Amino acid sequence: MNFTDLISKIIAFRDDRDWKQFHNSKDLAIALNIETSELLELFLWKDNEDVNKEKLKEELADVLMYALLLAEKHQLNIEEIIDQKIEINNQKYPVDKAKGSAKKYNEL
Repeated sequence: MNFTDLISKIIAFRDDRDWKQFHNSKDLAIALNIETSELLELFLWKDNEDVNKEKLKEELADVLMYALLLAEKHQLNIEEIIDQKIEINNQKYPVDKAKGSAKKYNEL
């Protein structure tokens, strides 16, 4: 399944419930942030990799669905914007300076 098919499936789910009326950019961004917080909560007070995998799948799916709905709302091509961001990051974080380092680009 590609991004177009996946987004169509999410939109069909949304439209079957008449939820488009609630999916303005602001509320989609807020929902995305809330779901991201719920994802983070799964790791709170635990070791780095100690997470309930089923809950992780659910929260990650919520995050991805809201992100895809927000991109669709603004007619953004997911593959294109990710490719563009990878290129920007390649320039900010050249391998010879960034490899093995967690420093931010302006600290390299």
